[in-house]
Amino acid sequence: MDLGIKGRRALVLASSRGLGRGIAIALASEGVDVLLCGRNADELAANCATINADGQGRASFVVADLFDDAVVDTLANAVAEKLGGIDILVNNSGGPTPGSSEDMTPETLQTYFNAMVLRQITLANRFLPQMKAQRWGRVLTVASSGVIEPIPGLALSNTLRPALAGWSKTLATEVAEYGITANMLLPGSIFTDRLKSLDAAAAERSGLSVEAVRAESEQAIPARRYGTVEEFAATAAFLCSERASYVTGSIVRCDGGAARSV
Repeated sequence: MDLGIKGRRALVLASSRGLGRGIAIALASEGVDVLLCGRNADELAANCATINADGQGRASFVVADLFDDAVVDTLANAVAEKLGGIDILVNNSGGPTPGSSEDMTPETLQTYFNAMVLRQITLANRFLPQMKAQRWGRVLTVASSGVIEPIPGLALSNTLRPALAGWSKTLATEVAEYGITANMLLPGSIFTDRLKSLDAAAAERSGLSVEAVRAESEQAIPARRYGTVEEFAATAAFLCSERASYVTGSIVRCDGGAARSV
């Protein structure tokens, strides 16, 4: 299927590795020019080289940290310089540290709220006037299955990610008439470095091996396996596409059927 987005321009947050990297590659394979960002210049440069060697959409990058107070200006300036404008914003961030509700201090909450919620909303607001003027845009927010089913041991994530869900749904109703969609994409157990670290932490807490923890986790998923980054990224690319123009205000799960809610 031709997704109808060749020549579009996308900023993909937190795309040096993991899900963000996968989404940038998937979009570029559809002919989208992508701007990657993250904290590791070497990883970003390698990702861009991989994408540009494919010969479809072009890739460039900017070193930027979502914990930095100046990151919104940094990214907005890079979009103007490297892309000349924007059509697709993929909101994404690394997950916060694991822990319980009692582990959350006011300082920790504020720090992660700024990086995971405030700056993503502020970025969208920065780009919405252009999307409205061209009457086309996509705002895709990658979050966590904890939005609909809180994950034990991830109190910070379970607290902050749902704020983005409320915002995304509200935004969708406000901008639909301009040809702009706003959706959320929730990963289940996708085999990334983040999932590996969570499995390792679970193994340490339980006294089991990492392999045993993974096998137990996979048995709890109806698909009986972890998902791949490529599967997740393909779903993201569709939600950013012309073909998904009538999909907005939605929360889409890519989790192998793991969430038990309707």
